Amino acid sequence: MIARVIVDVPSGQTDRLFDYKIPNKWYDVLEKGMRVVVPFGPRSIQGFVVEITESSTVEKLKDIKEILDVTPVLTEELLELGNWLTDQTLSYKISAYQVMLPAALKTKVEKQVLCLQESQLLPTSLQPFFKKQPLVKWSEIVDTDPGLLPSIKDAVKSGLLEVQYSVKDKGKKQTHRMIESLLSKEQLKELVEGLPQRAEKQIAVVHYFIENDGQVPLIRLIKMTQSSRQSVKSLIDKGVLIEKEEEFYRDPFINESFAKTKPLPLTDQQQQVTTPILSSIEEMAHKTFLLHGVTGSGKTEVYLQVIERVLSEGKEAIVLVPEISLTPQMVERFKGRFGSQVAVLHSGLSLGEKYDEWRKIHRKEVRVAVGARSAIFAPFENLGIIIIDEEHEGSYKQEEMPKYHARDVAIFRGSYYRCPVVLGSATPSLETYARAKVGRYELLTLGERVNQGPLPTVEVVDMREELRSGNRSMFSSALFEKMKDRIDKKEQMVLLLNRRGFSTFVMCRDCGFVATCEHCDISFTYHKTNHSLRCHYCGHEERMITTCPSCSSEHVRFFGTGTQRVEEELGKVLPEARVIRMDVDTTRRKGSHQKLLKDFGEGKADILLGTQMIAKGLDFPNITLVGVLTADTMLHLPDFRSSERTFQLLTQVSGRAGRHKLPGEVIVQTYTPEHYSIEFSKEHDFVNFFQREMFIRKGSGYPPYYHIALINVSHQELPKVIHVTEKITQFLRQQLTSEANILGPVASPIARLKNRYRYQCMIKYKNEPMLGKILREIQQHYSRETARGDLQISIDMNPQMFM
Repeated sequence: MIARVIVDVPSGQTDRLFDYKIPNKWYDVLEKGMRVVVPFGPRSIQGFVVEITESSTVEKLKDIKEILDVTPVLTEELLELGNWLTDQTLSYKISAYQVMLPAALKTKVEKQVLCLQESQLLPTSLQPFFKKQPLVKWSEIVDTDPGLLPSIKDAVKSGLLEVQYSVKDKGKKQTHRMIESLLSKEQLKELVEGLPQRAEKQIAVVHYFIENDGQVPLIRLIKMTQSSRQSVKSLIDKGVLIEKEEEFYRDPFINESFAKTKPLPLTDQQQQVTTPILSSIEEMAHKTFLLHGVTGSGKTEVYLQVIERVLSEGKEAIVLVPEISLTPQMVERFKGRFGSQVAVLHSGLSLGEKYDEWRKIHRKEVRVAVGARSAIFAPFENLGIIIIDEEHEGSYKQEEMPKYHARDVAIFRGSYYRCPVVLGSATPSLETYARAKVGRYELLTLGERVNQGPLPTVEVVDMREELRSGNRSMFSSALFEKMKDRIDKKEQMVLLLNRRGFSTFVMCRDCGFVATCEHCDISFTYHKTNHSLRCHYCGHEERMITTCPSCSSEHVRFFGTGTQRVEEELGKVLPEARVIRMDVDTTRRKGSHQKLLKDFGEGKADILLGTQMIAKGLDFPNITLVGVLTADTMLHLPDFRSSERTFQLLTQVSGRAGRHKLPGEVIVQTYTPEHYSIEFSKEHDFVNFFQREMFIRKGSGYPPYYHIALINVSHQELPKVIHVTEKITQFLRQQLTSEANILGPVASPIARLKNRYRYQCMIKYKNEPMLGKILREIQQHYSRETARGDLQISIDMNPQMFM
């Protein structure tokens, strides 16, 4: 029997199946989807068995060395999904399979040196290493003295030493030492009487087993009886107790208790949107639903109730939430409703915790997976529903290979299992809403908040006017007055500093003019090195302006402020306010995100100050004011989606206010109050924003009217990058139809990163059936250079970021 294996070497030359012989002893054991260790050149590496067949075109086949799994880690469906991912994202097959598994299942290769003869026959410099054992780690010799390399080489040539490679899993299963009594309680009572008085610790241990049933972890037993390992060992030696190694799961929520919740009565609107989802579940019909519900309209309760139906039919569910808003609140709701049926997967867990949560799913011990992007690959085999909350979020797109979008993977898996996919958002992405409008997805709407409460009132403050009236503070007088009022009333507030993107844009502080490219209608990026303004779409460049072309003012400035500066300012103007700051720095440590939100929920602070991570998913009854300090930062990024993202962020953060009994207010500070994304977010008007933005996208030729593919080239030498990108662009112009619009080559917005120069070209197209094949040709043409690592070519078939 022959196993066809994808080996763990991500390169163009190895992106194919290799045949290996299955030793007879494993004929009945080996299955598709298992990980194996195979010889590959001089080394041993991990691979995935993709096919098992009876014949091969290769004459001399090597044997498989080792099987790493007892049951397949990739199901039949995940193997199929891997093929689809490879085609869609133009990635290597091995990358597609690796992304589906927890990091703990990736292996590390350990290099070792085996002494084949007596150690005295070795050169004297090597003898000390092999005196005690014949097998030594390569690093132990070479790190001690790199000068020993030639001696090792000679010894290998003369047959005295052999270099071996062993493959080890990174993930270690956690085990407890468990102690159990071999005797009945009557026998133990007799034993106690026969033990000498001085053996008081042994007596205490025996008494524990007289009073308690079953087994107990060794550490706990010693603590409970105040005995020692030695006293337990004595009883094991006498045949009274037995010691076993038992596996257990690391539990990231070991110190948490989740109050059990019951389904809430649904409002009429919730009932209306739930019905079509439930009938799709009953009919086993794959449909994609867009649940468009305003903030606070009770989307989560709808998710919980449809999942309940799925579980009652013996099926499983995946729920995706954006990484940052995997807030304790979301986990709490699912754990509260479904208890131990829930596995949670996100980047805040340790390697071992993630591995254990994944194993619970793999072993069918849980039936709901809640997690960030990668949870879409949860190895369920009987899916009944997939839900993506806040579907507009950029974090659902993976920026490394394979560059998949979780929404596309969800729809592939949904069609495989004939189950519904629900995309939920108060501000859906334009592409998703457009698909719902033309009937590709089914649109479900929740237009009111659950408590019938009004959406918060939004006041837009023109910061140009504030400057004219002499206020140079980062807080407008309206926001400052309302902040003082909330502190007096003992209510809470959220302050959002909109800090996305690296680019510094240039703006006039008197009239709000922003320097933009005349060809692309996208803001220029300021380049400090040559004091110029450059468009990162078409490459157009201009000198830096010193006076505003619109109002002739000399107050032209670059923009950017940090959360720490805001916190300092708050300390000066509102010294009595207690502030919790949430940004990358304060949430770096494990569990800190959870702790800060818990403190805020318990009223230990008046102000929650933060970046995007506080804009969504939070539900605190006492928040009555939301302040957005800089609504413009994202508006002027060199990205055609910047207006859409600004509208989404403002609408989402506004939705944090007045979610319960107290009414909410929102203050948005901006230098461009007349921008349509700010005007429509003020009215919470998604539909009109959608129509306006679609009109602009149609005129500029952007998604959803066109598809976009982005090719990024990087190298340490600038001439090389320019040469390769120009060749690729020429090749594309020859191969694609005249309808395709190829932009570039142009320097990437971040033109140099880690000492590598970066160039890019963009393809806008409506229908190019040969595009995938042509881009694969480009990859293969440069595969030798990319394998060496000098040149890097990255292709994104659906880019979300243009940095």
